[in-house]
Amino acid sequence: MSDLEIKKITDRAGTGSPNFTNGVKVSGTDSGLLAPTRTEGETQPDAETASNGDTFYDTVNGTYDILTEGAWTRVIGEGGAVNWTVDLSNVTYDNVSFSVVGQEAVPNDVAFSADGTKMYITGQLSDTIHQYTLSTGFDLSTASYDNVSFSVAGQNTVPHAVAFNTDGTKMYIAGSTPDAVHQYTLSTGFDLITASFDNVSFSVAGQETVPTGLAFNTDGTKMYVTGTSSDAVNQYTLSTGFDVSTASYDSVSFSVQSQDGGPQGLAFNPDGTKMYIMGVSNDTVFQYTLSTGFNVSTASYDNVSFSVAGQDGGPNDVAFSADGTKMYISGNANDTVYQYSTGL
Repeated sequence: MSDLEIKKITDRAGTGSPNFTNGVKVSGTDSGLLAPTRTEGETQPDAETASNGDTFYDTVNGTYDILTEGAWTRVIGEGGAVNWTVDLSNVTYDNVSFSVVGQEAVPNDVAFSADGTKMYITGQLSDTIHQYTLSTGFDLSTASYDNVSFSVAGQNTVPHAVAFNTDGTKMYIAGSTPDAVHQYTLSTGFDLITASFDNVSFSVAGQETVPTGLAFNTDGTKMYVTGTSSDAVNQYTLSTGFDVSTASYDSVSFSVQSQDGGPQGLAFNPDGTKMYIMGVSNDTVFQYTLSTGFNVSTASYDNVSFSVAGQDGGPNDVAFSADGTKMYISGNANDTVYQYSTGL
């Protein structure tokens, strides 16, 4: 894999066409900032004739590529994302939180829409997913309840984790009664009012009898479930992305028991080279490196962690903003979601 690092891009594909006027630093070059050629149009330039560091904005698909070591690398848009890596040693609490006690006394998981203007909480007591609006994306101080919820009691009476596909038209619930992942369709992306059960589920009982955390890779061809019976992250393949009816166990797992005997939520950075586990036994988030992205058989503990005990003594999940600059913890000691800055 090429060594591509992007600290921050202030414009996004779809709302503009960002331009690196001062160049970019690219792996394999001798020094400093380059003055790359920026091409914009419908056809990507031939990699053999382009130069290392050149950029291309696809005006049709709204994607953005950089030539790195002789190959185009997608950094914005469908099929790729701006990558980030959070170092938990740099995380600080924002002194920003949002109570969900009016909706749920045992909140388990927290998830966000792609732009951070919607937030979702799984409720173990109500067997329900609750929907909130953030008037400023990923800013909890602007959150309010939508008076919108969706019951999953017909499928699982102890729902723990919630996840969505990239456009919010599919939702997934992992729970322990039964030990399975259930799949739903939202006819309007990220709008729970339009949700319905797909009559599709996948049992994880052979690996985990108390599933508490759920995550997917970026194209939905890999699924990950963690839980407190195995104290491990279990890896699955979906032959059709985001279709759990095509899931099968990879016979691959990674134990986190040495760090925490009560793993709850889990999250990955966009390229799957970093994994974060929320551990309730120590009220701490733990950080791991995967030498091969999204392959937990290559995972190792970074000896880096971040305690959230000062905010909540019963943390259940960890989530990040799309650009990795914010981290969120849901906790059932205070029935609250907490916001942190990551230093990016």
